[in-house]
Amino acid sequence: MKIAFLGLGNMGLHMARHLLKSGHEVTVWNRTASKADQLKPDGAKVASSPATAVQSAELVITMVADDRALESAVFGPDGLLGALPKSAVHVSCSTISVALSERLSEEHTQRSQEFVAAPVFGRPEAAEAGKLFVVAAGKSDVIERCRPVLEAMGQRLFVMGDKPEMANVVKLSGNFLIGAVIEGLGEAIALTRKYGIDPHQYVELLTNSLFAAPVFKTYGGIIADERYSPPGFKMRLGLKDAKLALAAAESVDVALPFASIVRDHMLTAISRGMEELDWSATAKLAAENAGLK
Repeated sequence: MKIAFLGLGNMGLHMARHLLKSGHEVTVWNRTASKADQLKPDGAKVASSPATAVQSAELVITMVADDRALESAVFGPDGLLGALPKSAVHVSCSTISVALSERLSEEHTQRSQEFVAAPVFGRPEAAEAGKLFVVAAGKSDVIERCRPVLEAMGQRLFVMGDKPEMANVVKLSGNFLIGAVIEGLGEAIALTRKYGIDPHQYVELLTNSLFAAPVFKTYGGIIADERYSPPGFKMRLGLKDAKLALAAAESVDVALPFASIVRDHMLTAISRGMEELDWSATAKLAAENAGLK
């Protein structure tokens, strides 16, 4: 399949590489061109703009940081919207707002193009290993067209509904839960450390008994090691997702009090200079509040 891949950050670079390894013809674009050049040895073609990247594509995948970056890539002067062929599919793997997902669906429909939301769960190491979980929503026949591509980037594809924004709600709710897990782990590890309990032994107990799940193992290990840099997911992006989850909830009159706590603690972490750290560094706040170094 002829694919355009826009956005080659910590996640997108690995995702695009898996598509190349799967035999797809991939044209890539990234705001920082040197990132795109890294995929030339893998067989990728490099485009100078989103518009030139998609002009002959059957499918375009966007994997960018936030709403603003995606709006620029789609609606900007050299954006993909006007250059994408009719009947081609735009697959958004970015974590974006429900409102933008709805707008993209409408805009593509008006141009006889297709839109699928397919955000992913997993950190950069999972993207590199092809172990992402892909959450998709959109027209069933369009998702089936995209299935070989989506499955090439991850270990399992979950189809959540026929409206693209359904996948975005699932992604935002999932990131909210991860943020709540991080908050709980940070507080629990601070409590046990205060009593002189080794955090590594404590996390080993938790993750081999009560909470034997990847999210507890991953973030429990990061917090025990205090390994917040380099970040797999920056604090500012975590804050963005907490805000988007709260906005999605407010639009349908759902209260998310824990999400408000997660958002406020991320704001506090950023105000204390932790913006460039992993979002799990909110655990440092729990440690500091407990009087621990």
